[in-house]
Amino acid sequence: MSKIDLELTSGGTINQGIVIKGGGKSLPVYTRNVGIIFLDPEDLKSLGVYPLTPVLVSSKMNKVIVFAQESPDAPHKGIAFMPRGPWCNLLVNPDTMGSGCSMFKGTEISVEPASDGKKPLNMPELIKQYYLENAA
Repeated sequence: MSKIDLELTSGGTINQGIVIKGGGKSLPVYTRNVGIIFLDPEDLKSLGVYPLTPVLVSSKMNKVIVFAQESPDAPHKGIAFMPRGPWCNLLVNPDTMGSGCSMFKGTEISVEPASDGKKPLNMPELIKQYYLENAA
């Protein structure tokens, strides 16, 4: 099984905004637009996966399964992009260093194909598992 180390950056996307403004956070379309990681085509090839393949993304903070997607902004080998949201928030350091905002740039991550049958959780499932159950 292939595994690659990358640098993660994050930000908002147009598609993410469209889904949010439409009230669709609990719908599968939100997961498909926010529970994703955009990879350079070379990095996608190194992993041996196709677009929309579930991948496990790990950082020092946590790990989460998201869909891999080919980046429309390539080339940027070694740098991955995730839309800002609950999936990405699990991976970045929550320390704001007094700024009030997490460091959404420069997080060291590893990416590998997800175990057989594992898929990204939808937003309600993700919130329940990572934010409610683990907070207790």
